[in-house]
Amino acid sequence: MPFLPHVVRAKYEKDFRIRLTFNDGVEASVDFSTWLDGPVFEPLQKASYFRKFFLDGGTVVWPNGADVAPETLYEAATRSNPALQPTAGPSRRRRG
Repeated sequence: MPFLPHVVRAKYEKDFRIRLTFNDGVEASVDFSTWLDGPVFEPLQKASYFRKFFLDGGTVVWPNGADVAPETLYEAATRSNPALQPTAGPSRRRRG
């Protein structure tokens, strides 16, 4: 079964950045500003509303129902810093 990332911790940093921790231990600051287009994300363009996020279903969600898929967040977190690329741990190694 492929790895399914889930956000397990999120902490507001500044502007539109949130520090995310995923279920495999990857931790990174992610800039959400690139996703703030369209009607559902319009309220998030105000910093006071953006900070009202919470975790639900393994991702970051806002009171109006806006969210970003955890897979998208994980890709952004690992792409922004190649050192964060996941490595195979004991449970992912193939035995042969």
